[in-house]
Amino acid sequence: MSSRPVVVIVGAGFSGLLTALHLASDPGGPQVRLVERAGVFGRGTAYSTANPDHLLNVRVANMSAFPDLPDHFTQWLAGRSGWSAHGGFVTRGIYGDYLQDLLRDALERLGADRLLLEQDEAVDITPAGDGRWRVRLALGRELAADAVVLASGVLRPAPPAGADPGLFASPRYFADPWSRADRLAAETGDVLLLGTAMTMVDAALTLARPGRRIWAISRRGLLPRAHAPVAARPPSPAPGGSPLAVLRQVRENADRFGWHEAVDDLRPHVRSLWGRWSPAERAAFLRHARPWWDVHRHRLAPSVARQITAMARARDLTVRAGEIQSLVPVGDRIEVVWRPRGGLATRRLSVSAVVNCTGLLGDLTQTDDALLRRLLSQGLIRGDALRLGLEVDAASQPVGRDGMTRVGFHAVGPLTRGGVWENTAVPDIRVQAADVAGQISRALTRAAAA
Repeated sequence: MSSRPVVVIVGAGFSGLLTALHLASDPGGPQVRLVERAGVFGRGTAYSTANPDHLLNVRVANMSAFPDLPDHFTQWLAGRSGWSAHGGFVTRGIYGDYLQDLLRDALERLGADRLLLEQDEAVDITPAGDGRWRVRLALGRELAADAVVLASGVLRPAPPAGADPGLFASPRYFADPWSRADRLAAETGDVLLLGTAMTMVDAALTLARPGRRIWAISRRGLLPRAHAPVAARPPSPAPGGSPLAVLRQVRENADRFGWHEAVDDLRPHVRSLWGRWSPAERAAFLRHARPWWDVHRHRLAPSVARQITAMARARDLTVRAGEIQSLVPVGDRIEVVWRPRGGLATRRLSVSAVVNCTGLLGDLTQTDDALLRRLLSQGLIRGDALRLGLEVDAASQPVGRDGMTRVGFHAVGPLTRGGVWENTAVPDIRVQAADVAGQISRALTRAAAA
């Protein structure tokens, strides 16, 4: 029986795995129990795809799992055969292999006394009253922990507005493009994709077939931009001020250097800017600038952008700006009524399937995740004011209904966007995972010395 303190991490996607590896790599650190309800540890949703057209949207040079070892992923690739780069980008499946290699190596080095994999679903997390925590699993076991990390990953998109209740029971509605990926790939006939961002691109590449028409509709009809080579140069001065002031600075830099460089210069300062902005300034940014920021910040690999452009030119993919008015299943079709942006008259489509590609859910009041709903009902967590996810403090500790945080309770990954804004890509999450692991290790060391 281990005498080490125990940390339970709920969720074994990228953010949970990285936090576990940092904690377990400390020789005097805790025992880590990694709980995952899916059958695979380490890959998560993003890196489980085997589709060769699904590429990383970040160059390999910036995809190390560890912020202090920037060449770690490229060195791993150098020792591996059977992969190819597409202009500096590799498939997400290859990156999933990398993450599982990290996990496999950690298990071999550390053994079961330090890192344990629990294939089960966490259904409840409660304070134990003695400064510790209890994590109850679906199969009936209960894990005692000195600290708990919530790493639930990306939540399924919210149901579309205007949908007939019968839509959700229809096999022709895909609430999540990844939950029935094989069934989606086998779908025949024309398809409507709700949303036009990165998830839509993945779904369109999965569905592409000769003779098939794919429609993609979002409020603004904006597509992600493509990566491009950037020239090496000193970064611009750190921006400051209100969202409007920052926008002016970005535009000035874009005029001087190009928009790719201007956005890249801003990225290291996003978290500090977000932290300084008032709630009203954050809301103004989300209302006016967020769609444009997203398509310039989250870019496509050039080869993927070329595929999407070719599909659009061939009219295999039609992207439109507008709002869905209704989605009604009728026989083996789904009848769609939508209104183009800026127009009054509605238009109609008849498709064989509808796929919800609107992206990760932020409004926790709409989540169907049983654990999050349980934590909300207990008051251990609450949604942030802008409905981006959990409300967390500067230490990534969830804020409860009473406005307080709990010692030994942390969260990592996209759920914490409300506190930091940019926290969906590897370069951002790896920093947070290392930071949270360090906080937990230091707190456990202090407790042991007390």
